[in-house]
Amino acid sequence: MIPKLEVLFDAVAGESIAEYGGNPRWAGVAANFVESVDGVVALPDAGGESGGVVSGKSRADHFVMGLLRACADAVLIGAGTLRASPRELWHADAIFPEAAEIYARVGALRPRLYVVSRAGVDPSHPALQQGGVVLTGQLTPQQIVERVRADGHQRILCEGGPRLFAELADAGLVDELFLTVSPRLFGRFAGDARKALTDGPDLRGMRLQLVSARRHESHLFLRYRTSSAK
Repeated sequence: MIPKLEVLFDAVAGESIAEYGGNPRWAGVAANFVESVDGVVALPDAGGESGGVVSGKSRADHFVMGLLRACADAVLIGAGTLRASPRELWHADAIFPEAAEIYARVGALRPRLYVVSRAGVDPSHPALQQGGVVLTGQLTPQQIVERVRADGHQRILCEGGPRLFAELADAGLVDELFLTVSPRLFGRFAGDARKALTDGPDLRGMRLQLVSARRHESHLFLRYRTSSAK
């Protein structure tokens, strides 16, 4: 059963997808994250990928994640995200199989995966065995995006981690942010290695514009445009 999202606010024009209650497509580069109310997105002791822990395994969050993947031409992640998810494929229908028919109608069930790694990653990872591309070397954010677009992919979805997202945002390359706010508190303490939404660059108070808000039970699904968006 597809979770029903309550539309609280939506200023996004374009083709509406009934199950989402609006148009989830974007132009350029978007990022998708889930964070707790106190801003935690990554837990070093999660025993794998942190998103399911932070979201409380929210079916609505999984549905939206799959929908955004289906809308994307390519999914972009960092090496740390790959290593934390040893069995993940980053396919739309892998995260929420019940919506496979919807995702196929919307776009691609299996957008191309790109992994940014300065030191390299294990080539036996199933996502790489199924066609994922590793971008190695000291690449700038601009070079990363140019490399993906050189393969013909214009709508790029970044799924982390916090450092890759922050570097792309700092370079003015992120157009939109989809942010699920999970009704959970994890806390922070010195040396905990827990990560917030961004990690690394000083983003100098980058302004965001809220363009849509949805709710499922106590989860909020927020969509922002950045000040760098054209």
